[in-house]
Amino acid sequence: MARGFSKLTRPGMRALAAGGAITEHGITFRRDLAGDGVFSVNVMVDRQRIHRVIGRESDGVTRQQAEDFIARARTDARRERLELPDGRKTALGFEEAAKLYVERLGEEGGKNIAAKERQLRQHLTPFFRAKPLAQIETFDIERYKKARSAAGAAPATVNRELAVLSHLLNKAVEWRWIKAKAAKINRFKEENARIVYLTDDQCAALLDAAAQDQNENVHAFVMVGLHTSMRHSEILAIRREDVDLGRRVIWIPKAKAGAREQPITRELVDYLENRIRMLPPGTDWLFPSPASAKGHVHTIRKAFARSVARAGMDAEEITPHTLRHTAVTHLVQAGVDLPTVQRISGHKTLAMVARYAHQNGAHIQAAMDRLQGRMTQPDTENVVDLSAKRAT
Repeated sequence: MARGFSKLTRPGMRALAAGGAITEHGITFRRDLAGDGVFSVNVMVDRQRIHRVIGRESDGVTRQQAEDFIARARTDARRERLELPDGRKTALGFEEAAKLYVERLGEEGGKNIAAKERQLRQHLTPFFRAKPLAQIETFDIERYKKARSAAGAAPATVNRELAVLSHLLNKAVEWRWIKAKAAKINRFKEENARIVYLTDDQCAALLDAAAQDQNENVHAFVMVGLHTSMRHSEILAIRREDVDLGRRVIWIPKAKAGAREQPITRELVDYLENRIRMLPPGTDWLFPSPASAKGHVHTIRKAFARSVARAGMDAEEITPHTLRHTAVTHLVQAGVDLPTVQRISGHKTLAMVARYAHQNGAHIQAAMDRLQGRMTQPDTENVVDLSAKRAT
């Protein structure tokens, strides 16, 4: 049975002065300063608040269209309830889905779970909260991007968060939590930003600062990072049994681009030999943590930031991933060919490694100097005297 309106009637709307508003049954009619009327709705449907501007009176929008919108929203909600997976009485909200997603990834042996959990907890969940997973649309994604940009997040940062959101939605379809992903996720276009890396002096300063930190793990973390180019999570997940000092390699079973052997330097061999000797008997991990569910340290960001600040550098600019950038950059600048660098760093493609061949790097100028030397100082031993040949 249709609801009766006592306030939101044609006479009431016609008599409304500019700037005034009438609200009844979740529908608001507002008269703007130009005299035009605007209809909007603000109702609760399945414990979710829906607030939409329906349109202007001058465009032919009427109260009936606002009523129809509310009716459709409630019909859609009922249909979704009927199509829920067995055992569920309400639609799966984002906050609950995020927790289940992290748990299930752990059971499946997913990658970068700690980073995904952090991005969900710090940014995605506070924004989407209890919004049903099946109702997240492209409009919601664009609102999220706008909000994060307004908060000062860089495009690359937002893109990593969107990648987690996309993966969650894809997994939700795979696990039959929802029938389909309704949102199209358009990521920001990223500029080719300058790669931040440490100089030799900065590397030495950071190692000295890390050795002074209260966290005994941070110095070892910096050593491994600078001498291997391994990622943050890969370093902390090193098992004692995966370190082969004789062959000078570390086995990484869950690397981003697939399982691989990580070559290490002679200096790191000596360092790890001493560290492993100092570990308690029966310790499985190079960075053990009895308080962790996994048995090893899962992040070292706070101690690393303290060490960076102690070394006189910007902790906002220098992150744990900077160690990887530094190792790869120094390999390239030392003249190591890109396929070999790729073998050491574990990058998926040569194009990713080529980004480290900085156009303003000193190694580029040194290469041009070598070219100039070959042009201006030819090898006289192999020069043929053509005039002498013609004379004979």
